[in-house]
Amino acid sequence: MKILGLTGSIGMGKSTVAAMFEEAGVPVFDADAAVHALQGPGGALVSTIEAAFPGTTGSEGVDRARLGAQVLGHPQALARLESIVHPAVAEMRQRFLAEHRDAPLVVFDIPLLFEKTGGAGLAAVAVVSAPPEVQRERVLARPGMTREKFERILALQMPDAEKRARADFVIDTGVPHEDTRRQVRQLVSCLLGREGR
Repeated sequence: MKILGLTGSIGMGKSTVAAMFEEAGVPVFDADAAVHALQGPGGALVSTIEAAFPGTTGSEGVDRARLGAQVLGHPQALARLESIVHPAVAEMRQRFLAEHRDAPLVVFDIPLLFEKTGGAGLAAVAVVSAPPEVQRERVLARPGMTREKFERILALQMPDAEKRARADFVIDTGVPHEDTRRQVRQLVSCLLGREGR
C-alpha cells in the first residue's frame, strides 16, 4: 500500500480534491472529518475538552467558535487541545488503514501536515494550491469568516509557496474543476505505476 499525504492551506480546495480522489476509487482518511466526529454531538472527546476548556461544549458537542476563541493565538492552550485530539485521530487513522489494508493506494487528508505531523510513513505529499486572490475570495465567502480571523488562521499555517516547494506534487485548483480532476487522475496513475490518462 502507498500512502499519499494531501495537504493545503485554508481555502485552497483540498476537500474538493479529496472528493476527486474518492471518485477515482482511492480511499481517503479525512483528519478534519475525524476531528468533527470526535467533537460533535456525543463525540468521544467532548467531555475531555469541556474539562480542559470549560464553557466550550453543549448539546451539539464542541462549540468551535468558543473553543477557537480560547486557543487561536494562545500557543499553550492550542498545545493542550492538540494533546487531547491528536492521539484520538491517530487511533482512527490506524483503524482506517486496517479497513483498507488491501488497497494499493490511500490518501491521508491532513490540513496541517507540514506544520504538525511531517511526512513520516508517506510515499509522497501532494499540496493543493490556488492563487492567493482565489484563496481569499473562497475563504471570505464562508459564513462567519472575517478578514481578521482569516489572517489569524493563515498565521498558523506554513506559507503556500513553502508548502509547494516541499511537495512531491502540486494540484492546481485555480483552474476549471475538470482540469483539477484530470490532475488527480494522472497522479493516481503515476503512483500506481500506470500510464497517465
